[in-house]
This record gives sequence, structure tokens and C-alpha cells, in this order.
Amino acid sequence: MKHYLFIDYATQGYIALVGVLILFFHNATVPEWPWLLTAHAVALVVVHGLIQWGARHPDQPVISLLRHFYPVLLYTGFYRETGMLNRMFVPDYLDEHFILLEQSLFGGQPCLRLMQMFPQLWVSEVFYAAYFSYYVMIVGVGLALFWKSRTHFFHYVSVNSFVFYCCYLTYIFLPVMGPRAFFREIDGFELPAAVQALAGDPSYPDSVKAGPFFQIMAWIYRNFEGPGAAFPSSHVAIALCTVWFSFRYLPRIRWPHLVVAVLLCISTVYCRYHYVVDVVAGALTMAVLVPVGDWLYRRYSGHTERSGAGGQ
Repeated sequence: MKHYLFIDYATQGYIALVGVLILFFHNATVPEWPWLLTAHAVALVVVHGLIQWGARHPDQPVISLLRHFYPVLLYTGFYRETGMLNRMFVPDYLDEHFILLEQSLFGGQPCLRLMQMFPQLWVSEVFYAAYFSYYVMIVGVGLALFWKSRTHFFHYVSVNSFVFYCCYLTYIFLPVMGPRAFFREIDGFELPAAVQALAGDPSYPDSVKAGPFFQIMAWIYRNFEGPGAAFPSSHVAIALCTVWFSFRYLPRIRWPHLVVAVLLCISTVYCRYHYVVDVVAGALTMAVLVPVGDWLYRRYSGHTERSGAGGQ
């Protein structure tokens, strides 16, 4: 399509594909499907209009930024939507199978054991801060690339978005709640008693609950987290994707960034957000999708190879 770049094909393709899934496969678990379908139709029209608007005003920096930045504005909506659609194809969350797999691999539940082994406040705060750094990485690397080079920034948004969309699509077909299943936080879902018993006492140590970063993440999860989005871990996939861009374009921060990202990967298990297999799957997702996304970006990069306003 005229003026379309890789990021536009990926975004419009995701919106259209999920819209088709809603239209043909909605069931009693998606009572609001007409509104969701309407939202997808509106999004297709609005994004197309934004692309054409950007093509008519290529030298306007604000319009150019919005034209390439718009996928970021859609991430939260797409993510929350997966929690509304993830029982169209699978009757319920698949955590029982993941918990039993962890039990067979490790002889227990690492997502519970780590915190029980290291309940000290300073340890928990290091890991909760590392987990929170996910949001700082996405925004921080994006801003650094935006000020350094518009071309690098557009590259970053395009590949990150591609990885996000693939994760979101997986969540619709493969709903896994993560270790939260032990705490029965989602109405209508409960682990079988024999599986629940594997947790022993899954309560959080008081020392951990006293930490400010624990409280911050608890607030974020209460208000923004969607159910069934644990496998693969998008936190791991996207955090490692931002590291890939640091090594490519931001050499001054690459090694500290890598250290924090490794701590983040461990924190997803320590903080009881993911199973170990989620983390491994997230790393593999990044290893496969980032090269594919990079190739597609360059194949369909068009005028983004030119530097925009603000630098080479």
C-alpha cells in the first residue's frame, strides 16, 4: 500500500487479524465482542489516515514523530485486550500444565522458592527495582535514540512493536497466568487441589512486602495487568530487545544495560510473575524475532533510511 512501511504493515496486519478472530471465533467469554470489533475497524481507519497525513507532511517533525511513534500508543490497549480474548480457543488458563512441567524439571517451584530462600528486604528490592526497570528501558532507550537519530528511533519502534505483536498474538491462543495462579487472583479460575498443594505456603514474607518497589509493582499489576499473558515473557523478550539496540546504537550504556536486563530476567521468577519456562521462551522469542523484525524493517524501510529532524 502506498506510503506504508514495515511498522504499518505489522500494526495494521495485527489489528486486522485480531479483528477477524473476534468476528469468527467470539464466544460467551467475549460478551463485548461487537465493541471490540468496532474498535478494530476504527483503529484501521485512524492508522491509515495518520500514515497518509504523515506522507503529506514529511518535513514536519511533530507529525513525523507521531506517524512513527503511534504503535507505542496502542501497546497497552492491545495487551489488555488479550486478557479478554484468551479463552476463545482454550477453555481456561493452562497453568496446571506449566506448574507440573516446572515440578518435573526442578523438583519444585522456583517461582516460589527463590523468594523463600532470599527474603531479605534489600534482595527483594533489587529484584523488584530490576523488574520495574522494564518500563525505564523501553522509554529510556527510545528517548536516547530519538535524540540521537530519528532513523535509529524509527528502527527501534518498528522492531519492538513486531516483537510485542507476536507475543500478544501468542497470549490469545496460549493463556498462561503465571505464578499468580497460586494466589487465585483471577475470578473464575482455580488450580486443582493437588497442583495448588505443590505451593505449600505461597505467602509473601513481611520483609518483602515492606519494600517500596514491591508496592509500586503491586499497584501496577492491580491496575494494568491482563490475565493470561505469561508465556512467553514479553518482559524478557522486550528487555533483551532494548539491550540489542543499546549494543547497536548506544555503546556507552550497553554493558550496564545488559547487567540490569539479566537481573530483570531473574526478577521475573523471584518476584513471582513468571515460571522459568516463560523466561526461557521469552529469550528465545527475542533471539528469533529480533533478527526477523530487523530484516523486515530494512526490506520495507522506505524513507525511514533518511535521517529525520534532529540528527543522523
